[in-house]
Amino acid sequence: MPSDQPGEDNTRELLGGRIETAAQLLLEQHARGLRFCALPDSCEPRDDADAYAIQEALRRLRAPQLGATAGYKVALTSAVMQNMLRYFSPFAGPLHANLIHQSGVQLDHTQYGRLCIECELAAVLGTSLRSSNAPYSREQIADAVDTIAPALELVDDRNADYGTISQLVLTLIADNAWNAGIVLGPALKDWHHLDLAALHGTVIVNGKTTGDGRGRDVLGHPMEALRWLVNTISSQGKDIERGMVVMTGTMISTQFVKPGDNLSFSVDEIGTVQISVR
Repeated sequence: MPSDQPGEDNTRELLGGRIETAAQLLLEQHARGLRFCALPDSCEPRDDADAYAIQEALRRLRAPQLGATAGYKVALTSAVMQNMLRYFSPFAGPLHANLIHQSGVQLDHTQYGRLCIECELAAVLGTSLRSSNAPYSREQIADAVDTIAPALELVDDRNADYGTISQLVLTLIADNAWNAGIVLGPALKDWHHLDLAALHGTVIVNGKTTGDGRGRDVLGHPMEALRWLVNTISSQGKDIERGMVVMTGTMISTQFVKPGDNLSFSVDEIGTVQISVR
């Protein structure tokens, strides 16, 4: 007897259509400079799997303009941020090649809804990490890392209302965790002797210290953040290739910058990364 329920193929088609619709809406919001907001009920992400599927669809749509995947970021690595958003896990997102900058870059504020800066460590892989070999330990990931650098994540929160953001975490994940690029400082190859958890970082805006933190402020250790990130990306069936950048999450509270600001982030024993905003 025929069933009134959609068949498996139809269910997949309906789900795929909803995912693609959500990604297209996010793409249009960015193009029109609209404020971050909820997606329509018909296509809003219902769980983590939905959120990451939309994120991937958005990545494909943006790749012709923003470039291929050149690495990955991790967000929500601190207990304070997890409690604020009431989402008790980090989340991940891809980095686009055309949005990777070098220290000293001048950023045009008109290209962002609201530009925020996060202060992190960036690791560049010297060995590919294949998803088929996951899960990886911290030691295996450390062995695969070629260089470590001070880095800034550029975050465009699109003037989000932080009073309601805890209700929109899945949409935030779908929107690539607000990543708008990264800025890399000098790369250190001889880093293995360093105690990454103890490393001290300081951010200075217009000559004034506005925050500081240590490597242990991201999930207890930067390599723990990378372990979570690498294994999460591997669980999605994606390889992290040699030469890709993987970010460890911010060790300092988010910095909101405006035109005319100059910001630098220094990490003891590694170096300094700088930007200016016009």
